[in-house]
Amino acid sequence: MVPLDHPTDEELTLRAQAGESGALGLLLTRHQAPMRAVALSLLGYGPDAEDAVQDAALTALRRIGDVRDPAAVGPWLRAIVRNASRMRLRAVREVPGLDGLEQLRVREGEPSHPERFIEQHAMRDWIWDAVEELPQQQRLVLMLRHFSGITSYQEIAEACEVPVGTVRSRLNQARAKMAKVLLSTATEGHDDASVLTEDSRQEAEVTLDGAMRGQLPGEILELWPAETELVGILNKKGERLHPFPAMRSTREKGVTQLLRHVVASRDIAIWEMEAVTPAGVPNPCPPTLAWLMFRRDGRVQKLRVVFPGAPA
Repeated sequence: MVPLDHPTDEELTLRAQAGESGALGLLLTRHQAPMRAVALSLLGYGPDAEDAVQDAALTALRRIGDVRDPAAVGPWLRAIVRNASRMRLRAVREVPGLDGLEQLRVREGEPSHPERFIEQHAMRDWIWDAVEELPQQQRLVLMLRHFSGITSYQEIAEACEVPVGTVRSRLNQARAKMAKVLLSTATEGHDDASVLTEDSRQEAEVTLDGAMRGQLPGEILELWPAETELVGILNKKGERLHPFPAMRSTREKGVTQLLRHVVASRDIAIWEMEAVTPAGVPNPCPPTLAWLMFRRDGRVQKLRVVFPGAPA
């Protein structure tokens, strides 16, 4: 008989499928050694093997519900490591830890953004608590890559104003730290991640409406203090500029910004929009754009507006 304090793989898998993050954390810890052995057998000693194990741990987080035979979760985990290792050997592309969401979405008919899949997942709060543990630069590239429509390395590099190699490096660092944090926090309580995004969505709607009318409500004005700085492509002179003049210029052109997607952490918010420019307006706004906002105590410190897919 199995002791009560040592649940079987089958029991842990069923509990994990029911949304118990601690059960999945125990499973990953229990099978970490055989998972690493598979990676080492294919990739040899080195960072690639460790990356493959981390990839597999994060893939398991996504796909634990796919396990049809809970008692055979060990072979299932090793198969995920084997696939991740073979993908690295083929070198078709780098496989960041949260990749695979898009394929999963297409197969299961989920909504268009991976972040919306996570919003429906019982473990989303565990995931987002781990995201919050990342340094801001790593968190930004990970949020863009996996939770926004700005997904290519080139687009992320342009949005962050860094080389593509830096984007890859930061994603690798973020993925490795995510895997460690997820394992170390599996049994802890987690905040409701959906609250941040919903609050940010409501703020975005009020802000865009006020910006179009040229009159922001007082509670929104308080979030944009005098020291707020517009950075990036819209600040061509490189001087310290407040975002409000750019908002006013957009309104005077008659450009309408339609909110399409929001993702937010405690101090980073990404608002993705479509822009509609009246016919005949010179230098029309590109059709898609995103506001990247960096905050402190809820107030916007910096705003960078990016235009994914638009000519440089």
